[in-house]
Amino acid sequence: MQQIRLLCFAGSIRSGSLNQRLAGAMAKELSLLEMDVTFLSLTDYPLPLFNADDEKDKGLPENAVKLARMIAAHDGIFIASPEHNGSVTPLLKNTLDWISRVPVQARGPFSGPVYAIGAASPGKLGGMRSLAHLRDILTALGALTIPEQISVSAAHEAFDAKGSLKDDRDAAFLSACARNLVHLGQRKKPLEWT
Repeated sequence: MQQIRLLCFAGSIRSGSLNQRLAGAMAKELSLLEMDVTFLSLTDYPLPLFNADDEKDKGLPENAVKLARMIAAHDGIFIASPEHNGSVTPLLKNTLDWISRVPVQARGPFSGPVYAIGAASPGKLGGMRSLAHLRDILTALGALTIPEQISVSAAHEAFDAKGSLKDDRDAAFLSACARNLVHLGQRKKPLEWT
């Protein structure tokens, strides 16, 4: 396979986050496919609560611009989305809202890369409700999100000591998601931001 650049992150910064573990498992899976993988934490890119008045008065936060450029420079993005009250977390929604405000040139953070999504939850639904909402948000922003997704239920018991998924079915979904992200990501070539 041709090596491409892929980025993985979770919509959670909580210590011990199950979705951080899922994003890490995806990063590991993509690395095994010999891809160039970046794993980031939104802890390193704090953003204020989105407010159009603040944007008008103060401009775009530097971290929003950094994230938008970083995402646009990758061929594929994997987001692990925790479920918060049946939807995405406020952190993830706020991050996507700010990124969507960054002006783009030839290739933007949503029009450029291919997206894949997943969720991990201690509950039986495995974060499925958050994935439906995340897919809708990404579609509204113009992103291509692959149909394969990973939903891990009973996630507090799902990972082994090395961070891999223990259940064969979960591991197969993760692998299918990773392979299609790579396949579609190879069809797009990132352009340099100026």
